[in-house]
Amino acid sequence: MNARLAGLDVGDKRIGVAVSDGLGLTAQALGVVARKSRKRDVEALMELLSPYEIEAFVAGLPLLWDGSEGEQADKVRHFCKHLSHDSGLSVHFQDERMSSLESERLLISAGMRREKRKGKRDQIAAALILQAFLDGRHTRSTTGENNR
Repeated sequence: MNARLAGLDVGDKRIGVAVSDGLGLTAQALGVVARKSRKRDVEALMELLSPYEIEAFVAGLPLLWDGSEGEQADKVRHFCKHLSHDSGLSVHFQDERMSSLESERLLISAGMRREKRKGKRDQIAAALILQAFLDGRHTRSTTGENNR
């Protein structure tokens, strides 16, 4: 099994990108795409992911603290609708409420200086989003939830 998932942390200025291993067990941070236009953003994502056989995307959905969707979630869904159409690949969504904070904490604990954290934070957040999705999928398959 070599098909992989791509994790995305879609922001207004940057898109953090991560990719799963071929078995769908682990997520690795891959890079960041600077936002320019929807068309260019999709092209840049596909170019960055071209060495991998991507079967679908997992995008972080920035829910509000009460679990509802706000303006930023609408922006992510809108971008992902176009991404799915342009790429021909499906997009799954994963709650990302804590991913940016957690990625910042990880980088600080690793001793990374503030000026270097900005670019890394988005790709680490994408990896955390993707890993949460992979872990949830694994849990669902081992508990039989997918077989109901």
